[in-house]
Amino acid sequence: MMRWAGPDDAEALGRVMFDAIHRGKSPYTPAQQNAWLPAPNAGRAWASRLARQRVAMAEMDGRAVGFMTLAEDGRIDLAFLLPEYRGHGLFHQLYEMLEQDARDRGLDSLYTHASLMAEGPFMAAGFRTERAEQVERDGQVLARFLMRKWLV
Repeated sequence: MMRWAGPDDAEALGRVMFDAIHRGKSPYTPAQQNAWLPAPNAGRAWASRLARQRVAMAEMDGRAVGFMTLAEDGRIDLAFLLPEYRGHGLFHQLYEMLEQDARDRGLDSLYTHASLMAEGPFMAAGFRTERAEQVERDGQVLARFLMRKWLV
């Protein structure tokens, strides 16, 4: 089931993000994964970050299994699925919710800083890679891509 997340979903979504980064196959090393997110996001700062964005989430059997967020400026900030739910169309369904919301608000494009794992799904949704990027966290260099999709 797809739905818009609310404040009570923040802790579960923090756990989804952590598990998505640390479980399953990944092009990132364990050291890079730990630098990216050493512990699940939780607490007031995390809830506040989510509250400032539109958050689409996927649930299965009443359990959060994925989510995607859209900031006011058209940036897809977060996009995470539990490993066992990848490849089942959930990414596309979450994305479609956010794209429709962006269109309803009159945004002319969406952009994201996609991880190595997310580049393919974003390309499948019509995004194009503008450039490769590297970000450093706790002494680890993480590769990612600036991607954009024009809606007009």
